[in-house]
Amino acid sequence: MLDPQARALINLMVERKVPPVHTLAAPEARAMYRDRRTFTQPEAPAVAEVRELTADGTIPLRLYRPASGVLPLLVYFHGGGWTIGDLDTHDVVCRQLANASGCAVLSVDYRLAPEHVFPAAVDDCIATTRYARREAAALGIDASRIAVGGDSAGGNLAAVVAIAERDAGTALAFQLLIYPGIDARCGAPSHTRNGQGYLLTADSIAYYRGNYVPDASQWTDWRASPLLAADLHKLPPALVLTAGYDPLRDEGLQYADALSEAGNRVQYICFERQIHGFITMGRVIDEANTAVALCASVLRSALKPAGA
Repeated sequence: MLDPQARALINLMVERKVPPVHTLAAPEARAMYRDRRTFTQPEAPAVAEVRELTADGTIPLRLYRPASGVLPLLVYFHGGGWTIGDLDTHDVVCRQLANASGCAVLSVDYRLAPEHVFPAAVDDCIATTRYARREAAALGIDASRIAVGGDSAGGNLAAVVAIAERDAGTALAFQLLIYPGIDARCGAPSHTRNGQGYLLTADSIAYYRGNYVPDASQWTDWRASPLLAADLHKLPPALVLTAGYDPLRDEGLQYADALSEAGNRVQYICFERQIHGFITMGRVIDEANTAVALCASVLRSALKPAGA
């Protein structure tokens, strides 16, 4: 059964004739996403410190520190189909995660498509993660306790960064993958089962993929489809969170299973009654707040100091 609160939100959007994202040019879609967030997101909680930064002189960042001292870090990549979203659209969830986990959170404003196609976002996210490690002392970060995470497209980018960092010999401590897009071929059964009627539709997925990876020959590149990476061994522990009415649900489960089969420590949770994108909707969907609290609890445990 679809969560009644999620159903009420979908019905309200239909009643108010909110245009489907795939019918809009990217700048219009971005503006609508920014404006709409105030209706579904909770009030932004206060955080001890918030700093605006730039990685390598080009990538805007926002650092949230819930306390003083040397802290573990979550490098967070926002969702939005690699096309929409920014530091402000995910400001609330980053604040929530920082406060509840006790970790610093570094939110990344990576380049967006279609102006910047694949692999520009990948390059920015890898560069930012390496910046955070390199500048750990200045940021008050424990370089041995850095995690990556994100929702939707951001979950895809976090999974890719985790593989890239392992290959570079600088393994991360954890990966938080919230309803991630893991296979650009989009062939899992949930793409058909949940492809209409639940906010993220088959048409919008095609729109996002067409913006980000317009060359179909690149859909099987592991940086677009981490499920297809040749080697998934020795990756950081993971929490993979999915939603039951999400077109991406099955590929998230497939990735959790693939990580487990490769010998990695993985926790998998599906919020069976939820829709894609719900975790930022805590003003109108109660289970969003439960999901954020769960993510924060797992982060706190995964990034605690050795021996603690």
